[in-house]
Amino acid sequence: MKSTVLPATILGLFFIFYFPLLGQEMEDPSGTEFSVFWEELTSADFKKAVEKSSGVCLVPVGVIEKHGPHLPLGTDLYGCREVAMMGAKREYAIVFPPYYATQIFEAKHQPGTIAYSADIQLKLLQETCDEIARNGIKKIIIVNGHGGNQALLPYFIQSQLASERDYAVYLFSPSYTDEENEVIQKLSKAPVDGHAGENETSRRMIHRPDLIHLERAETENYDDKDRIANLMDAYVGIWWYASYPNHYAGPAKYANTELGSVALDIKVDHLVDMIKTVKADTNVLRLQEQFYNESALPLKTIQDQ
Repeated sequence: MKSTVLPATILGLFFIFYFPLLGQEMEDPSGTEFSVFWEELTSADFKKAVEKSSGVCLVPVGVIEKHGPHLPLGTDLYGCREVAMMGAKREYAIVFPPYYATQIFEAKHQPGTIAYSADIQLKLLQETCDEIARNGIKKIIIVNGHGGNQALLPYFIQSQLASERDYAVYLFSPSYTDEENEVIQKLSKAPVDGHAGENETSRRMIHRPDLIHLERAETENYDDKDRIANLMDAYVGIWWYASYPNHYAGPAKYANTELGSVALDIKVDHLVDMIKTVKADTNVLRLQEQFYNESALPLKTIQDQ
């Protein structure tokens, strides 16, 4: 009968390599204890991630829409998720899975567009935030990747005051310095730049070059058609279609990786700074609670606080 006793050499190696790891987090080669991505965490690691993140979660929101003839439908989604991932790896936060149920009615005429109704957009985003908070995260940062959300998301943030919540939602709204804008401008060559143009294409070159078809960039018109120039002081929903029906604004042929890298780094720097300030913030939740209490009994509100 063979002995079940491990040879001394194997036992020695076991004690040398195993016991020093007891009580320590197993780190991956990148130096982080676990992934920044919500969907990649185990349930046990998620609890640790909430603590490590100081209860902060980034929700990168984009849409599924046409981006000229050369970029993928998920361009906005890829872009904001990349920014969120890069920021979260520098200042740890949990990054929510890809989210694309936001405003894109202006692209319904283009193949591949997914345009949810307005009530579903708001309800789904609210319930998503509610579910994030139910899992112990009380500070949610929305990282927007789509220009068409510039009215929706501030309204959503404002609507957080409509009923009492035990969490706060912040919208990442970077304000670039004159120096930063000057750096970008010096690297830019396109006379006009906008949706699917030089800058956006350059940034996609950094993290998803495999999805870019730059050879197609000149196959569609990207000029502003300006078809409602007759209107004065009027905003109408058809404005984008009136100007850019091809969902393409400005020549992408000038796109380059140097511009993309610099533009991406500047945006991530701002996000990292925001994550730090949100982690340290104690005012928003405190003031929200005070507001909820006072709005329930407005006649008892003490003025001039």
